[in-house]
Amino acid sequence: MAESDRTTVEPTRRAYLKYGGAAVGGGLFAGCTGNGQPESLSAGDASTDSGEGGDETVEDTSYSVTMAPMGEVSFDSPPETWLTFLSTYGDMGIALGQAVGLKGIWDPDTVPVEFYEQLPGVDVSFDDVAAIEGLDKETLYELDCDLHLLDPNWLGVLVDDWSQTDTEEVADRVGPFLGNYIRRRGDDWHDYQYYSLYEAFEIVADAFAQPERYEAFASVHDDLQSTVQASLPESGDRPSIGLVSVNSDFEGGSFYVYPVQDGNNHKQYRDLEMRGAFDDHIDGGYAQWDYERLLEIDPDALLFQYGLSHVSAEEFESRMDTLRDDPVGGQLTAVQNDRLYRGGSSYQGPIINLFQTEAAAKQFYPDAFGEWRGIGDTPADEQLFDRQRVADIIDGER
Repeated sequence: MAESDRTTVEPTRRAYLKYGGAAVGGGLFAGCTGNGQPESLSAGDASTDSGEGGDETVEDTSYSVTMAPMGEVSFDSPPETWLTFLSTYGDMGIALGQAVGLKGIWDPDTVPVEFYEQLPGVDVSFDDVAAIEGLDKETLYELDCDLHLLDPNWLGVLVDDWSQTDTEEVADRVGPFLGNYIRRRGDDWHDYQYYSLYEAFEIVADAFAQPERYEAFASVHDDLQSTVQASLPESGDRPSIGLVSVNSDFEGGSFYVYPVQDGNNHKQYRDLEMRGAFDDHIDGGYAQWDYERLLEIDPDALLFQYGLSHVSAEEFESRMDTLRDDPVGGQLTAVQNDRLYRGGSSYQGPIINLFQTEAAAKQFYPDAFGEWRGIGDTPADEQLFDRQRVADIIDGER
């Protein structure tokens, strides 16, 4: 849509935006805290026209939620169509039974759909979902969604020349933004409140008017956390684990390595009290090392982030073969003891997190939680959470 055409479009979405909190420099939004619960006013509280004409009472179904950095975001009724960029919020929407309304997501091929396939009767397909390779106003107008589940401040970092004016225009003429960049903590541009996965999930659930589904998922999550905490080995009995990107250059011997970070990207590792082998050797969010530096640290095990989302099992094994065949890489303790694991995606929502927590628990501590056999290969009596229960929540059969 041309800019001259766009200015004539009147706001027609059921969902509309109201930002609480002042704008700050660079076109970004200042942070606010808290969240609101959807309310449906009773007929006695609703706006009415009691004139002699006999007009019927009109029920006020509007409600609002609050999240930094947007502040208050108000809705006339629950959004039916939505998009996201990172699959963190995509997974939230799917968990809330809203998969049919998803119209756009970044690179669907990197969403670990194999996890969804383990849920009885749950059918999640991205065949009709647009792959958002770039976020601009033209794309957002074209997809025409009731709700954009992404942090508008991060959009300002991601897209050249994106401004507060652009955000307000899209919010007014297409649909509001709701989201907080919870993937990791410590980015210079993020100077407002962060949320945990379930804090953000609760606000998104309220936006979709699905608080019961949220509560049900929170219960499953709490049960899994209790199961994990009850059987965690003592600290001295846990292996040291080096976190490496599966997208590293195995042939050239250049590896992206990470400490275990605060934020949603490494939630399952913190919950499992993982001994991050590189934590004391990296100043910042990551480092780039060669085979020799890996051997200097020599963790008990190596966990390859994005191994479950960005590469197939065959591609993963091919990269591990390169590691094994290298004269220095072959000396690594993790190689010699066959402790090379496919790690999770850092873009996890509540469903993906359940599976990735179970996978990591079995990879790190097989004596406590049973052997990791691969996605879909865990016998029912060795599963750490109930797949049918999760499927029922998604399907609205709580």
